[in-house]
Amino acid sequence: MTEASEFFKGRGSQIKTANPYLKQQYVTEHSEGLDEPLLQQPATQVYKENPKNIISKTDSPDLGGRVYSMNPYQGCEHGCIYCYARNSHQYWGFSAGLDFESKIIIKENAAELLEKQFQKKGWQVQPIMISGNTDCYQPLERKYQLTRKLLLVAAKYKHPVSIITKNSLITRDIDILEELAGNQLVHVYFSINTLNEELRSKLEPRTASARKKLQAMELLTQKGIPAGVMNAPVIPGLNDHEIPEIIRQSAAHGARAAGYTVVRLNGSIAELFEDWLSKHYPDRAQKVWNNISGLHGGKVNDSEWGRRMRGEGPLATIIKQLFTTAKNKYLAGRSMPPYNLEAFSRGGQYSLF
Repeated sequence: MTEASEFFKGRGSQIKTANPYLKQQYVTEHSEGLDEPLLQQPATQVYKENPKNIISKTDSPDLGGRVYSMNPYQGCEHGCIYCYARNSHQYWGFSAGLDFESKIIIKENAAELLEKQFQKKGWQVQPIMISGNTDCYQPLERKYQLTRKLLLVAAKYKHPVSIITKNSLITRDIDILEELAGNQLVHVYFSINTLNEELRSKLEPRTASARKKLQAMELLTQKGIPAGVMNAPVIPGLNDHEIPEIIRQSAAHGARAAGYTVVRLNGSIAELFEDWLSKHYPDRAQKVWNNISGLHGGKVNDSEWGRRMRGEGPLATIIKQLFTTAKNKYLAGRSMPPYNLEAFSRGGQYSLF
């Protein structure tokens, strides 16, 4: 195992992968010729963007058809090494590695864009996922409050939203979430993939601990805000054995629903994860790598509908059985309430901006 002093503290990635969209790259092919390390502990940098649209539309059979999402942040300080959103950071000219978790783009006009969308005559009400790509409650949200502003717009127009997060910061917005829940307009999911704090601190270094997420789930439940757990990603050989206990503890803290996905390593994420795995868990690195490829037809990357989220083969079957058994045992009779799609008020119910 690599010495802790050699790691960039608080960062999931320890390297900057090549960006396929750039013609020129910095490389360390001859590191012995460098007077000082090419890579150093990066400080977080904030870039401001004012896009023309905030709502994205995706047609995905894996997600049940057409899905609408909005992401007030591009890049994520949470630093989850497995995050599929890392690849999208390359479109901005950045690395999927260290840049993804240290160079964060904020969309300052997100709430204004959402309000304009709701005011359009042709807008048809459907739940919008906040955090379809990066976490809307990542650390910078404490300062910029972009997610809180989006929720205020949703509450003003009585529009349904769903949220998935790894951060307990969501409890700051209980006042708005209670209002939305009172009209059956919100679902909240907490992403929990391990109860092992040592593993969590390596796998997703700047997220809240599982204990804090469970406490936040319980608090939301007490306030009447429907909450569930997303056990994702399941990484065979690292955290798959934890599935039953994660579901049990989530149920004990008020979870009304649960879901899961298996890890897949598309694009630059494969290189990042392989580097991370060899440094943190060299004793089992090859086994974990082979397990992941075994889920996806012999490759660690996977874009095939149906298989990419759940995997296939013996390991995928075991994972599914573990999850299904635990869900039936601990969450029997529970479910998320249906969304109220009739409450929408195109004129809004109070002045916001």
